Amino acid sequence: MKKYFWVAKNTWEETLTYRFNFLMWRIRTVVLLLSVYFLWHSVIPEGSRLFGYTQNMMLTYILLTSITNAFVISTRTHEIGDEINSGDLSNFLIKPINYFLYWFWKDIGDKAMNIVFSIAELTILFFILRPPVFIQTDFTFLSLFCISIFLAIVLYFFVNILLGMIGFWSPEVWAPRFIFSIILGFFAGNYFPLDILPNTVFKIFEALPFSYLIYFPIKIYLGQIGLPEILNGFLLMVLWIGIFFIFVQVVWRKGLKAYTAQGR
Repeated sequence: MKKYFWVAKNTWEETLTYRFNFLMWRIRTVVLLLSVYFLWHSVIPEGSRLFGYTQNMMLTYILLTSITNAFVISTRTHEIGDEINSGDLSNFLIKPINYFLYWFWKDIGDKAMNIVFSIAELTILFFILRPPVFIQTDFTFLSLFCISIFLAIVLYFFVNILLGMIGFWSPEVWAPRFIFSIILGFFAGNYFPLDILPNTVFKIFEALPFSYLIYFPIKIYLGQIGLPEILNGFLLMVLWIGIFFIFVQVVWRKGLKAYTAQGR
């Protein structure tokens, strides 16, 4: 386990090496957050309600997407496809290291850095904007929120591993990831709570795994869903994790058969 801890630590140090790239990424994140924040601040005036949300609930939801993204969506697995295409995957196949655990801990290092900056950014925004936010004090909901975040991290990790394995069959791995990230922001509830959509559309979104990455954990924090719905959501998350885990194993075995170590 110690070797994986060093993987996470080295990832942190790698991020600090490319400071400008990371800084531009964080600026982009803040600008996007502020754009969505001020949009909803204008759409829902203080003291009014829209789509079942008061202003403080909606703004809390939007601000929480920042910290939830830092925990769940931040990842380094986008490098897997390039690693396969360059032949660097061979370095791991001959070493006594679990390839998936290696990338999981690499993700942990990346998430730690993003979480630190996300908290710092939100702290600054709170002092500047003084937003009317909802603070959850119920320990039960806070505990369930933490569990949902952990499950979301594992679920998103397997989804990203699958995207990275495109590299076994195609040198073009950036475009599918870019398209996926755009679609994910919408389906995960990154810009608005999914339950403001028409009920039929919402039910479809709710059946997909992506709504459990952002929307579901934040709704738990807000205390807007009951315990039976939360437990049902956990069961669906575990089910999706199991499905993606099996899919990853199957694709990994087929991918290794197609792997040619090109470039090595």
